[in-house]
Amino acid sequence: MTSDLMRASLLGLAVGDALGSQFFVPSNRSFFVSRTLPPAPWQWTDDTEMAASVAHVLDLHGHIDQDALAASFAAHHDFDRGYGPGTGRLLRLVRAGGDWRVLAREAFGGQGSWGNGAAMRVAPLGARHAGDPDAAARDAALSAEVTHPHPEAVAGAVAVAVAAALRARGPSAPGPFLDEILRHVPPGRVRTGIVAARRLLPLSDASAVAEVLGNGRLVAAHDTVPFTLWVAARHGADYRTAFWAAAGAGGDVDTTCAIVGGILGTPPPDWAASTEPLPSWLPAPY
Repeated sequence: MTSDLMRASLLGLAVGDALGSQFFVPSNRSFFVSRTLPPAPWQWTDDTEMAASVAHVLDLHGHIDQDALAASFAAHHDFDRGYGPGTGRLLRLVRAGGDWRVLAREAFGGQGSWGNGAAMRVAPLGARHAGDPDAAARDAALSAEVTHPHPEAVAGAVAVAVAAALRARGPSAPGPFLDEILRHVPPGRVRTGIVAARRLLPLSDASAVAEVLGNGRLVAAHDTVPFTLWVAARHGADYRTAFWAAAGAGGDVDTTCAIVGGILGTPPPDWAASTEPLPSWLPAPY
């Protein structure tokens, strides 16, 4: 069952990522404005490619083996999928024999990147630990450290994984949902943002909320995760509604929609059919 939930989360992430990425194409601007679907097929980005490695390593090992995850990230790194320059360089060097433990900490004076890359790929891990947010938090931290060891990036990954673990167990009221996530997130900018998201739950306008919380435009964990958790809490009863709430706020649309889609899982069948299949190197039943 947990593997099935992880697969549903991975598919939800891929659809959010792929559809969200279409709105960076100038010719699709009219579809974004009208909230209608652009022509298929929709191609996913690095968000999905890295999430597939997370899921595959969990299938193989039952937990996050950091060396195996780094090797999978490096082996399946496709430059054309839109990787950030820092992560792309790290994976090229790992593939050439570099030590990810050293390379991942080169940024921010030895702390590593606080980008949203660890959070964008982690929802399937949370779904794998459905109903066990403590386990989700532990494995999420391990998965983040491979490329984004900065405390804020780790906190962002933990928050998303816990959200997915809770959601996979079943729907919950928005306030208690965020309260339980906060129980696992250490002090810092990500946590402060989630506290603000909790206060903003009475609002329904995602764009107005994004003006306070951020929409991923800074590509930082603290600029991305609180908003996506607000969307998942406030609009999470329906995948389509949640997607358009996240997308409509602009910013790093493929990543915010990937995170929200991964937390919710199980996208609409017609949207899944319009999305590029999951990576061919994943074994059946993916």
